[in-house]
Amino acid sequence: MWHITRIEDMTMNVLVHHDQQVWHLGGWGKKLQTHYAHSGNEMTEAEIADLSAKLDIQALMEYRREVGRKTREIVSCLSPGDFKQKVEANRINELKEQNAVKDEALWLLDYWGYKTIAGLILMPATRHIFLHLNKSIRIKHRMQKAKKALHLVESANI
Repeated sequence: MWHITRIEDMTMNVLVHHDQQVWHLGGWGKKLQTHYAHSGNEMTEAEIADLSAKLDIQALMEYRREVGRKTREIVSCLSPGDFKQKVEANRINELKEQNAVKDEALWLLDYWGYKTIAGLILMPATRHIFLHLNKSIRIKHRMQKAKKALHLVESANI
């Protein structure tokens, strides 16, 4: 949830709307209790564990709602001709200067740099969310099966 929201915040607010990220406007790093302000791409397992252990989940849900609200506002204000526009290079540079992606993930800025506004709305603003939510559901189901199996083993040992 954190990763997909960070990506949406960066792409919709900076690249599409030419504005500041919700992250910066709302002081979300402090609210979420994390110093990770980048997209989350190429995080190490240790970084993921650190983020997961400290992240304020309630604040994350509030951040998710605020980013979603802002994205809907941005998209509703676009004109048909806007969708064909390419992402401006200065906006990509702005994200780079903000350390919005880790050095190991600079490929992401190149990827976004080739997109049109329509392309950013399709990926990452919509398809990216579905991609990760589907993965999350699969992981959740595996964890539930493993927990159930462990419970059965523990019950048999009693």
